[in-house]
Amino acid sequence: MNEHENDSNVQIKNKSKVQKPNLYRVIMHNDDYTTMEFVVSVLITVFQKEISVATKIMLDVHHRGAGQCGVYSKAIAETKIDQVHELARQAGYPLRCSMEPA
Repeated sequence: MNEHENDSNVQIKNKSKVQKPNLYRVIMHNDDYTTMEFVVSVLITVFQKEISVATKIMLDVHHRGAGQCGVYSKAIAETKIDQVHELARQAGYPLRCSMEPA
């Protein structure tokens, strides 16, 4: 048995640990001007919520001052917040969202 035959029987296992991305909650904030209908529409359009879920979140925003729209990676959360702000700006509403670590 020569040296090369020994090497071919050696198996090297590389274990690399894949780190999951940090997640962020997207929070929608209440204001005195944005209509409930617009909030529901945004939740359906941007966050792909069913109408019943969108209505519940809208009521949380209305009664509690804020409501959670979903939990996403940082880049997706930032994109969704930008989409909400742009839709609100186009419609003339001051609707705002923010994000916080989940």
